[in-house]
Amino acid sequence: MPWTKVSRVDDSPAPTDKRAGRAALDESEELLLRMAACPPGQEREVLRERVVRAFLPLARRLARRYGAPIDSREDLYQVACVGLVKAINRFDPRCGRPFLSYAVPTIDGELKRHLRDCTWDVHVPRDIQEKHRRVRRAQEEMRRAGHGDGGSVSDLQRLTGLYEGEVRLALRADQSRNPLSMDTRRTGDGAPPLAEAVGDEDPMLEQVVDRLALKSLLRELPARERTIVALYFFDSMSQRQVAAVVGISQMHVSRLLEKSCDSLRRNLLCD
Repeated sequence: MPWTKVSRVDDSPAPTDKRAGRAALDESEELLLRMAACPPGQEREVLRERVVRAFLPLARRLARRYGAPIDSREDLYQVACVGLVKAINRFDPRCGRPFLSYAVPTIDGELKRHLRDCTWDVHVPRDIQEKHRRVRRAQEEMRRAGHGDGGSVSDLQRLTGLYEGEVRLALRADQSRNPLSMDTRRTGDGAPPLAEAVGDEDPMLEQVVDRLALKSLLRELPARERTIVALYFFDSMSQRQVAAVVGISQMHVSRLLEKSCDSLRRNLLCD
């Protein structure tokens, strides 16, 4: 038989499938009403479990909307299940609202709170988080349309209505949700891991304050003593060499060095 193109209309569910889905939904809502009318006890718990199981597909569909990475999708599904249980526990059929009109916002709100509070490894402002979600949804739409890379910045800008700078900022913010492991190799198998590129604490850091204080105290020494200290400690000269430069005896240099060091030490400790 020759190949023929199937229209999108033909891909839609058959009327019998829609009727079956409607019947299943009616049955699930009937279980929910029975549970709500049942007094606390074993029978109510059994009905509650059956209602939760009946609406699990709804939780999974809502979790998929957010286009999370593969390794995070199951976490989002679990969060959606928590929202579903909350909706079932809080639903009051006497309000006259269909269960779905109450459950969908409840589950969606639980997912948004999770994404806002639990999936960022660094603090990201709320408005950037919201723009990030809009960009992620636009990327999912572009992938469904056949763009495996999620679309260009201009495509995302067109779909989200954001400025180019806002789109780029949202894309950079995505790195805060899925940071690289410190064990990740930067390039190739033989390259060192990222952890080796991170600087260690400088052992000289604790001496910075002392060095700054000492620098101001050195200026207060007499000129000849300041010269002797500089030649001996900074230029690494011997006492004999210092004596030759200054024009005094080595013994005198030794006494002046001792005097200068005692003065600096005393003033440094007092400060």
